[in-house]
Amino acid sequence: MHNLMHAARPLANDLFSSLLFAALVALGVDTQIATLIAMGVGLGHVILWKLLGKPVAPLQWASLALVLTFGALGLFLHDARFLMAKPTVIYVILTVMMLKRGWMLRYMPPISTGHAERAMIVFGYVWAGLMALTGAANLVVAVQFPHLWPAFLAIFPTASKIALFAAQYAVMRHVTIRSMRAQMAFAHTS
Repeated sequence: MHNLMHAARPLANDLFSSLLFAALVALGVDTQIATLIAMGVGLGHVILWKLLGKPVAPLQWASLALVLTFGALGLFLHDARFLMAKPTVIYVILTVMMLKRGWMLRYMPPISTGHAERAMIVFGYVWAGLMALTGAANLVVAVQFPHLWPAFLAIFPTASKIALFAAQYAVMRHVTIRSMRAQMAFAHTS
């Protein structure tokens, strides 16, 4: 769990202004005010990191650009759904990146090497599918059911990824054990 939290920290930092916007909307803050706060905090966050001499990650720059762009559109058109649709853009980018064959192989534990590469490649595409589905669902909820969007954002993306991670872990463990047993049986018969 510690490793998961350690890995999630940079992502939460990069998406801080978006997460803040969702939290403010969920708390009933006026969407115009929530949009202005998210835009200001996003800009202030990047300025603070630059002043502290810390590197600003590409995803953090992209998140800031999207918050400012979608936030400005939302304010100009008096429609917060533009900012609510922003995660869809991120999910589309992740989907495209995850369509690269074998991108997950670097995350295989050493014990699975030589036993479960094919399954890991398939799971790379399954993850891309989940990102595409989450992006599409986010867009539908943001446009058609904006009052449900904070709850959707708080539940579906995290729950679906935890469920897929658990399924992947179970399948990878099963495939690796089965392959190792078959390899040992073959070695004993030879």
